[in-house]
Amino acid sequence: LFMAPAEHVLLSADYSQIELRLLAAFSQDPKLISAYEKNEDIHARTAAHIFGLALEAVDTTQRSIGKTINFGVIYGQSAYGLAKQLLVPNKEAKRFIDGFYSEFTGVKEYKERILAEAREKGYVTTYLGRKRFLRDINSQNHLARQNAERMAFNAVFQGSAADLIKKAMIAIQSRLEQDHLKTKMILQVHDELLFEVPQDELSTVRSFIVDLMETTFTLSIPLKVTCHEGKTWAEAH
Repeated sequence: LFMAPAEHVLLSADYSQIELRLLAAFSQDPKLISAYEKNEDIHARTAAHIFGLALEAVDTTQRSIGKTINFGVIYGQSAYGLAKQLLVPNKEAKRFIDGFYSEFTGVKEYKERILAEAREKGYVTTYLGRKRFLRDINSQNHLARQNAERMAFNAVFQGSAADLIKKAMIAIQSRLEQDHLKTKMILQVHDELLFEVPQDELSTVRSFIVDLMETTFTLSIPLKVTCHEGKTWAEAH
């Protein structure tokens, strides 16, 4: 249990849907970009297409399915894997995945380019140029090759998200030291940063933490960071 000392709070700053925003920016899919520019609920947006509904008619169960499909695409999930996760037949899961690609055609084209590059070079790169080597990308073994293809596509987004948050951490720490603040950056978990903040610094640091996290990379769509605070880490969510 993380708990703030007296006269301090814990501040959680969390990137919203960072991998999907990177997917939109990298693939330049016009419908994904439009959804984020309009601040639409992207999970509901996918569900609306899959189930043939108006956006406002999507219920929470359908939105949850849309969310699973969206992240399944990034993680390179197969129809079999998605079927197990959603407890639906393989045929239905394949329809969901095909439905995603039919709506966001730019994503499918981008994925094909990433995999072609991986087969040619033997690696993929993150936004800042770090390489993920894939020894089985041209394997004659079907399962090994499929696994390498999943890793190839996923590594672009997971790796770029890691690039992003680490650059943000460096910028934030530099600002804390430059302004001689007592706020401490104490933890990173996935796309979230956790800070121990004196009460009298809260409004100041919250403002520049959000700004630095959202502007670390200049992308074609906006990054979004949400902040919450509390005496414990649980309350800060």
